[in-house]
Amino acid sequence: MTKSLLFLADCFDPLDPNGNITVTFDVLDYPQNGGYAARVTIRNFYQYRHVEKPGWQIGWGWAKGEIILKMSGAYATDSGDCKNFASLKPHCCKQNPIMADLWPGAASDDGGRTVEGCCRGGVMSAWAIDPSLSFSAFEMTVGNLPANTSYPPANLTLFAPGLGYTCGPVQDSESTVFLDYGGRRKIRAFRTMKSVCTYSSFLANRAPVCCVSLSTFYSPQITDCPKCSCGCRDSASDGVSCSSQSSSSSLGGNGVDDNKLQCTDHMCPVRIHWHVKNNYMRFWRVKLTISNYNLRKNYSDWNLVVQHPGFSKKAIAYSFNATTLPTVGIEDEVALFWGLPYYNSELTEAAAAAAGGGFGSVTTDIILEKDLDEFTLMNGWALPRRVYFGGEECQMPLPDAFPMLPNGGFRIRSSPRHRRRYLFFLILLVAIWLELRL
Repeated sequence: MTKSLLFLADCFDPLDPNGNITVTFDVLDYPQNGGYAARVTIRNFYQYRHVEKPGWQIGWGWAKGEIILKMSGAYATDSGDCKNFASLKPHCCKQNPIMADLWPGAASDDGGRTVEGCCRGGVMSAWAIDPSLSFSAFEMTVGNLPANTSYPPANLTLFAPGLGYTCGPVQDSESTVFLDYGGRRKIRAFRTMKSVCTYSSFLANRAPVCCVSLSTFYSPQITDCPKCSCGCRDSASDGVSCSSQSSSSSLGGNGVDDNKLQCTDHMCPVRIHWHVKNNYMRFWRVKLTISNYNLRKNYSDWNLVVQHPGFSKKAIAYSFNATTLPTVGIEDEVALFWGLPYYNSELTEAAAAAAGGGFGSVTTDIILEKDLDEFTLMNGWALPRRVYFGGEECQMPLPDAFPMLPNGGFRIRSSPRHRRRYLFFLILLVAIWLELRL
């Protein structure tokens, strides 16, 4: 019981309470010779967790010995043993097939017929970033069944990519409605079945992938990422090797080690640096930098989530796209950042950027409007509460390591409301003193 509660708590994300990946099977036709034709749609409803390269794979078990006769928009990774159906030339006869998305420009079984949402190499955008690219779809013709018969697939598994997703049973749902003739005609699927898949970092069993460092204009102190945030340099159990040099020539071998990192004290593939840059009368400025210490991997279509109460007011990011996310039970606002297409949407590997300082990085300045009743530079208020990169929470320094204000500086909040309050009390004290004198 305790393990179940821990698992449910781990799957629920208050920063993305409705996040999931929904897999839908729509039966579109029952041919006279038996079996059925279906459209399978994989839709990513996670606000900030995208599906990156090498893309999704989905699998299930057949209930009654079905086979896949044809597929469009995807392919089975193994055709299986089809000797009993040789005359049909089926696409896949395995009873536990695994499907993957086609790459752009690849031809399907039927000579290249396109399916909307297919052929993106299994990559899906996060819902809050681009809903039009947050789904994939393919169509298949299923055989070895009587006419007008279909059964829900069992034991659905989703790799998006890798482990971490748990899918519920495939259950009947309200029939999907498709539009035809430019939206003038509605066509309902004969049968619709759905499964909801949720992500758990506990099941993924992944080491942290990112850490946060901090600095401010009012303190010479730079708070680095906590030591061994994502592993320790001298630990052989982490399965991650590092190089003290950032050039690709220092790596040696054939370049197949995707976990090769530049050696650091934190040993994280990605570091996020938050620098409080300026404090103006009505605004304040932050410089946000994301650095890639992975010598083998680029992060395509990266995204970053920052939790901070300052995002309750207007904020402008100069070199990133940005939006705020709805949350449940979180007092502070949450902002989502991602790169500009063809400019900084790809965080390049450290080796490729060696000439530019030893690691690939993207950066932006952010101007935030002040809430004059709340803004302060005291007690680390201007620093982020939580940070996520690619959907994974980053390791934050402990509060006692935060950059602090100099002694005696900024003891009173510099907002008009607080100044008026202190002035009122000062006048009141003077009035009481004069009354006593009289």
